[in-house]
Amino acid sequence: MKNYSNIKVLLIEDEEFDVRRVKNTLKLLSGAFDITEVLSDGTEALDYLKENPSLVDIVIMDYQIAGGIMGESLITNIKNINPLIQVIVITKHTINITDFDFANNLIEAGAFWYCTKYPGDIEEFIYQPTDFIISMLNAYQKKLLERSSQISYQKLNNKNEEILQKKRIIGNSSFTKDMLGQIDKLARSNVNVLITGASGTGKELVATHIHHKSRRKLENFIAINCGSIPEDLIESELFGYEKGAFTGANSAKKGLFELANGGTIFLDEVTDLPLSAQVKLLRVLQEGELEKIGRTRKIEVDVRVISATNKKIETEVMEKRFREDLYYRLNVVPLRILSLNERRDDIPELIDYFVEFYSNQMGFPKPLFEKEALEYALNYSWPGNVRELRNFVQRILYYSDGVIKKYDVEKSLEGSFLSPGNQLSTLNFLKNDGILNYNEALRKFKLLYFDFIRRNSSSDADAAKKMGMAPPNFHRMSKELGLK
Repeated sequence: MKNYSNIKVLLIEDEEFDVRRVKNTLKLLSGAFDITEVLSDGTEALDYLKENPSLVDIVIMDYQIAGGIMGESLITNIKNINPLIQVIVITKHTINITDFDFANNLIEAGAFWYCTKYPGDIEEFIYQPTDFIISMLNAYQKKLLERSSQISYQKLNNKNEEILQKKRIIGNSSFTKDMLGQIDKLARSNVNVLITGASGTGKELVATHIHHKSRRKLENFIAINCGSIPEDLIESELFGYEKGAFTGANSAKKGLFELANGGTIFLDEVTDLPLSAQVKLLRVLQEGELEKIGRTRKIEVDVRVISATNKKIETEVMEKRFREDLYYRLNVVPLRILSLNERRDDIPELIDYFVEFYSNQMGFPKPLFEKEALEYALNYSWPGNVRELRNFVQRILYYSDGVIKKYDVEKSLEGSFLSPGNQLSTLNFLKNDGILNYNEALRKFKLLYFDFIRRNSSSDADAAKKMGMAPPNFHRMSKELGLK
């Protein structure tokens, strides 16, 4: 058979009579199997596998083998050395083909298949040689499938680790260390989490870490800013709709909860949800099922919900803008993120990280902070938190000529809070090799303007209203500018 050749086999058998019978049976399929070693001792076989863990595809083993370790114990040890190795047991221990307990014990230990040695053509072959060979080929196919699955899992896991590395939580303060411990603990559970904290503190970053360290890490993580979606579209975005559910519904649409099935959904600015959507969200949390527009039958979903707000949610509940029962469902475990002003020990490490990151991204040599410049930055209040610090670093790299002075920091921080009369005076249109072109200058202005509006607004929805923009457009442009 062309598809099967050189399948590596380790034979563990202490009776020469049965060794010969196994060899004769495998020879029936010429060239398919290569018996790499014949061993008569269970302990010796384990030593051989430890030295050659990738050299064997299939182990054929006698159930009652010499060497002090045999049966299920030997199977378990083989699988511990290399889970991909498939084990086929041959035994004269029982010839009762209805001995399900015996068979079940072997399977639970990790065996692929087993057969009795007798009756049959005792002189030449193992009992039922065609079944034996087919099981050998099936065992090899199972190994190939498991290896392929293992490789795919490893790739996905590596991708997951890349995401965590790119979205590192930077800081060495006692708060940050404690928060990282809480994240690890939350990742091991499946409870809903409500993250609170000022705008720019990194609530989505924390939610990302909880998901990508949890058992759901290979499933979807979907983040949605509840304040960025118009009220009349929020239900269809979250829960979807069927074709023909309303005028313009020319095809069915999966909602974000359906897309997040098996994974995690992050509801940022959850207090901006309209009351009608809050009712449906409560049903999802209580019943594990959602109501899709235009569909009478409910859809079961398994989604972990992590939500966040920069508002005082208890006040929203008291003033009837947010449902109390939904609040308790979301707030199973509260997690408050301190403002940057409350964890100043993190600032030097954050500045160093962002300077190196954006210097590499922009193709600049990493500049050096003068002592006075760093002290000025450390004493600044950072009302915009980590987001403001990140944007500050991006700006200061434009001003820098290799050494960052106190004046550079002052000028860059002035651009963080523009007053109505001095917007243009604080903009610097120079760069290292000349003057910014129109697109570069426009982007710089947008960055400063959007940043200013965001930090002088209670939410993204409020910021969009002040700018006269639709919330989705504001959210999209904020992301394009690196503010999200």
